[in-house]
Amino acid sequence: MKTDMSAVNIHEAKTHLSRLVEQAAKGESFVIAKAGKPMVKVVALDTPDTGQRRRLGFLVGQFQIPEDFDRMGQDEIAALFGDAS
Repeated sequence: MKTDMSAVNIHEAKTHLSRLVEQAAKGESFVIAKAGKPMVKVVALDTPDTGQRRRLGFLVGQFQIPEDFDRMGQDEIAALFGDAS
């Protein structure tokens, strides 16, 4: 079996399809080739399209929002713009 997993021939793909699909589902996409010619690329369904950035949630767990977030700086804002409440 190839260690590179970037390309496999069609016979190898048929022989090891279950394992290859599991790896693709984990983000390790691969190409199936026939007679040395790349035919298809196998990727996980949730893989972003080329050129598309997957940004939502990329900082999960990196910081915490303070409990008083909605009130932060309210005294300074009121002093600058007048109390609108």
